[in-house]
Amino acid sequence: MAERTREQKANELFKRYHGNPILSADNWPYPTNAVFNPGAAKLNDETLLLVRVEDMRGFSHLTVARSADGFTNWQIDPEPTFKADQSSREERWGLEDPRIIWLEEQKQFAVTYVSFGEGGPVVSLAITKNFRNFARLGSLLPPEDKDACLFPRRFNGRFALVHRPIVRGEAHMWISFSPDLKHWGDHRPLIMTRGAYWDCHRVGLACQPIETPQGWLLFYHGVRNTTAGAIYRVGLALLDLDAPWKVLHRSDEWVLGPHAPYERIGDVSDVVFPTGAVVHKETDQLHLYYGAADSTVAVATASLSDCLDYIMSCPEGNW
Repeated sequence: MAERTREQKANELFKRYHGNPILSADNWPYPTNAVFNPGAAKLNDETLLLVRVEDMRGFSHLTVARSADGFTNWQIDPEPTFKADQSSREERWGLEDPRIIWLEEQKQFAVTYVSFGEGGPVVSLAITKNFRNFARLGSLLPPEDKDACLFPRRFNGRFALVHRPIVRGEAHMWISFSPDLKHWGDHRPLIMTRGAYWDCHRVGLACQPIETPQGWLLFYHGVRNTTAGAIYRVGLALLDLDAPWKVLHRSDEWVLGPHAPYERIGDVSDVVFPTGAVVHKETDQLHLYYGAADSTVAVATASLSDCLDYIMSCPEGNW
């Protein structure tokens, strides 16, 4: 039998859970329009999702859902877990798209999210130990900025942040550094859009960076505008373990794109938008949680080893 091509491997990496979508507005304990784009973490042997919930005004807040197996029997907080501070100009129009990492140094979870205010979207940061009480640390960088997550450890004494500012109208991924999570500098482009490719119009971070012996496994979304509208798909990159501003490999192909009906039809059609992942090292399984068509939450699974084998076979560097 002929060896599979890299394109075939990319297409076969992820398997959608047969019970998708795993969360929808119909599951919610209070009235809402849509639930999507969840951050994900392990907490007390459970999978915890911090789900973006859009209310009937069009504003979003974040609500926790917990599951023992990460697929079924979700226990949803009976009311919003983390709401916008209406007295803050930064959060006046809601909170969106969280990413979660565990900061070992601080023994706390760090939640980066998008705050919407009069000045436009900004990246904000909150810390928590239990997802009940949150300490807001405020906005990190000026608008317009989205799709951000910290790395879980420092590099040469500095924290690192992947984010997606709009610079000169261009939507590339950047990396920035800070000694204290307040003052940011040394801003560098990280992953750029590619003309004519599936990610030619916008790119942005998907779930949190995943540390592996080979490097930081990075999922990102790419957007291509078509006559029928934008299509959101998912690609992979591998960053240097000790110098994450160096892109070692980047996929030519997307590894997950809208195909199922719940991904193609919704408030925003043709969207697969991951914002959280949980790694089960004992089984080599990666659970990728994503918003489907800006309407529901779905999950796809892959072997972490297969993801690494695939990205190591991809072209070197960024272009």
